[in-house]
Amino acid sequence: MAGAATQAVIETERFMLRPLRASDAGMIAHYTADRRVAEGTRAIPHPLPRGASESFVARALAADRTEDVWAIDGSGSSLDELLGVVSLTRMEGAQSELGFWVGAGFWNTGFATEAVAALVAANPHGARTLFAEAFQDNPGSARVLTNCGFVYLGDAESWSVARGARVPTWTYLRKMG
Repeated sequence: MAGAATQAVIETERFMLRPLRASDAGMIAHYTADRRVAEGTRAIPHPLPRGASESFVARALAADRTEDVWAIDGSGSSLDELLGVVSLTRMEGAQSELGFWVGAGFWNTGFATEAVAALVAANPHGARTLFAEAFQDNPGSARVLTNCGFVYLGDAESWSVARGARVPTWTYLRKMG
């Protein structure tokens, strides 16, 4: 992929998914400073080190990235400019891994489901298969995935930086088109 300018903007009913921009770093830091948000992910540390959100945005904008990250931007509907993020990481063989988080104030609003459904429908990587996982103590994220057509594959474990431990996960798959 040749850079952030080639990353699709995806419209939904209540918001748009757009490439990150440098100005998102502050809100990303704000939301991910919440231990509950960080502990729901594999890679977000808690406490969040100074400069971590700026580094994340810089990686998301790099021309040689393997992960595309979209801001869930509700500013067109009088919502916050950044509600959370959704991402796709390229894997071998026309496969991608989906990840997402939303700020705790937006939990149970359907925003995560709407964002994941829009990204799946757009399939910007042209993937034939999408993978995702949810920590077993986060059934809300598992519901997002099953509501978007992902099928349970099995149990596994993943490292959580915020927890400093391996955490049991449920693994999901979505065959495309």
